[in-house]
Amino acid sequence: MKRHLPPTLLIAALLIGWEAACRLLHVAPYILPPPSAVAVSLATDAPILLAAAWNTLSMALWALLLASLAGCGLALASALSPALDRAVRPLAVAAQVTPVVAVAPLFVIWAGLDHPERAIVALAAIVAFFPIFSGATAGLKSADPGLERVFDLYGASRWERLTRLRLPASTPFLLEGHRVAAGLAVIGAVVAEFVAGSGAAQGLAWRILEAGNRLQTDRMFAALAVLAALGLLLHGAVHAAERRLLAWWAGTGPAR
Repeated sequence: MKRHLPPTLLIAALLIGWEAACRLLHVAPYILPPPSAVAVSLATDAPILLAAAWNTLSMALWALLLASLAGCGLALASALSPALDRAVRPLAVAAQVTPVVAVAPLFVIWAGLDHPERAIVALAAIVAFFPIFSGATAGLKSADPGLERVFDLYGASRWERLTRLRLPASTPFLLEGHRVAAGLAVIGAVVAEFVAGSGAAQGLAWRILEAGNRLQTDRMFAALAVLAALGLLLHGAVHAAERRLLAWWAGTGPAR
């Protein structure tokens, strides 16, 4: 109760104030609909919004998987080759700081106008890539220096040092990177769908665009509410998995 009551009360107070302001000030519904109108739109469009939410979530999960494979694989290769690490890091930073909206049209052309979901997944993967790569790289360098000297003393190979020392030590960093990347994957998928400007993907971003073009602000807010709930659910699921894996790592991990 102490944890959940304050945010619940705050949200309730904001909704009541929002509803009262819209009614007392006679705000036009197309400018700012009251929460009651948004709730009606949520109930009316629930099947459409749930289908759109699943499309957005599936694209974000595919993007997260691709970003995880690319980020972890590149970090492992960089850990085995310092020269590769020095070569790859500037490119990874450049990919991170380049706005996704600037390269989105190119990806839409490359993926084909009939398959915008491919471009959306690729763009979301680029957004989610850097936290995973950065976390994995930092984690692989976080091993205890004392244990590093022990491995030197016993003449451990580079592969043995990686698999028996650095990978276990990098677990918390990898989990943190994936938690951040999960939220960014959803953001990247939504932004990419906005830029693609095609209804073929049928995600939540398209529902927001469609409602905005028709000045159906209540439907826009309904889609935004579903998108916020989707982000919270994904964040909560990743956070719960992170806590379980960290508890396992703290009990069995060789490097703590």
